Amino acid sequence: MACFTKCLAFSANNAPTIAMDHELDRYDRQILSALQADGRISNQELADRIGLSPSPCLRRVRMLEDAGIIAGYRALVDARKLGLTLMALIGISMDKHTPERFDSLEAVIRDIPEVLECLLITGQQADYQLKVVVRDMDAYQHLLLNQITRIEGVTGVHTSFVLRRVVDRTALPV
Repeated sequence: MACFTKCLAFSANNAPTIAMDHELDRYDRQILSALQADGRISNQELADRIGLSPSPCLRRVRMLEDAGIIAGYRALVDARKLGLTLMALIGISMDKHTPERFDSLEAVIRDIPEVLECLLITGQQADYQLKVVVRDMDAYQHLLLNQITRIEGVTGVHTSFVLRRVVDRTALPV
């Protein structure tokens, strides 16, 4: 069984994280692949699938959870079936590139439920990229004009609308 030695590290936002100093073995990788494909799989079925007995399998899952490699379990919801049919990628340019300005924008963005993803990016076009999902163009206009452009420090907004999702993965390569 892989030995997971944990050490305290810090992420980009200075939040403590657990860093691993040993590589995952084939069982750990099989567990991660199986759980990413089906997070509701029973421990017995998972153990059978990877060739371990249930107890060691469960211990490995718990170790992966404790190490923060498995960050949680979620249901994947079809946005279109909820009537959220318009997806947009929004580039946001800021007036100042200071930690305080970034923290301020990020705090506001976290509270906007239509924002699925917010990325601080490099490049000449924008400082942030948001992935948002809304009902329609009217809802997008409301989001843009009543929320995003009113955030202090936002100097420019550029939007691209998603025509089709070509790849839409949630599973990471393990």
